[in-house]
Amino acid sequence: MKILVTGGSGFIGTTLVEVLQARGHEVFNLDVATPLDTRQTNRFIPCDIMDATALNRRFAELQPQAVIHLAARADVAEGGSVEEAYAVNITGTRNLLGAVKGTSSVERAIITSTQYVCRPGHTPANDEDFNPHTLYGVSKVMTERATRAAGLPCVWTLVRPTTVWGPWHLRYRDTLFRMMRRGLYVHPSGHQCVQGFGYAKSVAHQLESILLLGSAKVHQQVLYIGDGHLRLLDWVNAFSRALRGREVVILPRLLLQAGARFGDVFQALTGRGFPLYSARFRNMTDDYLVPMEKTLALLGPPLVSLEDGVRETVAWLRAHPGG
Repeated sequence: MKILVTGGSGFIGTTLVEVLQARGHEVFNLDVATPLDTRQTNRFIPCDIMDATALNRRFAELQPQAVIHLAARADVAEGGSVEEAYAVNITGTRNLLGAVKGTSSVERAIITSTQYVCRPGHTPANDEDFNPHTLYGVSKVMTERATRAAGLPCVWTLVRPTTVWGPWHLRYRDTLFRMMRRGLYVHPSGHQCVQGFGYAKSVAHQLESILLLGSAKVHQQVLYIGDGHLRLLDWVNAFSRALRGREVVILPRLLLQAGARFGDVFQALTGRGFPLYSARFRNMTDDYLVPMEKTLALLGPPLVSLEDGVRETVAWLRAHPGG
């Protein structure tokens, strides 16, 4: 297929472009940023999805058969207006939907949302039962509603990624994995939370499968994408063993909770970052279960095992150590 990927220069997009090319598709990456992987420069077409005119022109030039919309601001900001902070997720997606609607060649579209449209602990009763707890999640609720209201003439699917990891994840490389290599990462004792994880290469194959499945199976569906649920401790230990030859240090939960509160105060007073703060502590202790059953029944089990994914990611980390 001729596939247009928005945000193909990002973490997931880089792996997706690689997988789609290897599978024989003709791929175009529309992004404001140059590719993380310089080998993909020939697939890169500079375009800002906030510029509707330029976006429509690119669609008219390329005439794609399929669109995978990844472009977004994906960090978690606090305070302010969701429309201003996450304009690319809201206005940018509306521009993208307009371009899809106006391009007759498009047969399939995948629009990326997030698991954060529902807070941890909230099991949605249906696909439109939202309960976001961050501005990012609110912006993706607006993305989903805009998609449903767009009247797209093609087959479309909404996907909600879980915690996706793998090569080209620069933030994990420069924070979590760097702390692990230095022996600075510590984990709380007590209940070990279970969360949804997805290896980037497996997620890329899931996205391709959605494009290739019969339309009746995926049209107007909402699918969580990832490998399923895993104890966070098992995931961090798999990386710690690969990076340091030993498992992570476990400290009393109350001690780390106190450290997180200190981190909150430190950041508020100084404006500087701190390794541990309350939001990060909650990410280490709260279960985050999402309904993956429909996805796994439709797309099958994960393509890559945890062990193989960790090995491939660590090999990439050693080849791209960063600053």
